[in-house]
Amino acid sequence: MCECLDREAYPSSLTDAQWAVVEPLLPVRDPRRGGRPLTYDRRLVLDTILYVLVSGCAWRQVPHDLAPWDAAYRWFRAWSADGTWDRVHDQLRDRLRAREGRTVQPSAAVLDSQSARSAEGGEAIGYDAGKRVRGRKRHLLVDTGGLLLRAVVHSASVQDRAGARQVLTGIHALFPLLALVWVDGGYVNVVDAGLVGWARRAEDLEIVAVARNADRRGFQVLPRRWVVERTFGWLTRCRRLARDYERKTSHAEAMIKVAMIRLMAARLAGEDRQPHGAIETEAARRLAKDLDRDQ
Repeated sequence: MCECLDREAYPSSLTDAQWAVVEPLLPVRDPRRGGRPLTYDRRLVLDTILYVLVSGCAWRQVPHDLAPWDAAYRWFRAWSADGTWDRVHDQLRDRLRAREGRTVQPSAAVLDSQSARSAEGGEAIGYDAGKRVRGRKRHLLVDTGGLLLRAVVHSASVQDRAGARQVLTGIHALFPLLALVWVDGGYVNVVDAGLVGWARRAEDLEIVAVARNADRRGFQVLPRRWVVERTFGWLTRCRRLARDYERKTSHAEAMIKVAMIRLMAARLAGEDRQPHGAIETEAARRLAKDLDRDQ
């Protein structure tokens, strides 16, 4: 049971320890109503948003013991517009990096995209001919531990190199120590090295492609690249992110941030939500190997 709410918690709900991590970072006043207190408890609103995220249900189908769907959606939309999700996410990421003994500012990152089918209409819907997917692409830049640095959602018809420019534009101002970005071979064309040259000139970044083994067929676990693939795996365990249900790209980006906030709050509370199985064991082994190599 939640101590502050007279209801049984859902598996998607924050525990008391996780709420203690997130609570100080959320607004306590309604800026649209002269700074009045919020009508509904912030924890109830956040649990309602998390229920939609994890279960994948429509907003109108949230259970009656949570906040009214229109109130929860209104605050999800408001906190997307005023940057609340961004601020909460970035502060939790910085705290988690510091607790793990790493500097707040990363020096290396991994970039990749994921095409997601669109279940609704809306802006920036396109067709990815390579993946044969109609919808949008999620472009993620993550640190070497898989934590999100920047997420950009755009049309699936946008080529990876063009999408990478959207992600990396202005990144040096946000992360001044970032100097190296690993990508897959699709971002670096031998004939057209435009992305590599642009990143060096505009953002002082070195783009390094992690090549596949041409002698092997099928899926391959590639050095460094597996980190961002694991992050995509974390996200798509939230059913709302298994497809793209949002009508606005800003809301699609916000849902990614909310999923990472939930994961990081659990880690900071000592209640890691990551599944533990063969894949996670192998990922931990490879991460330890990469860290030993870097030291």
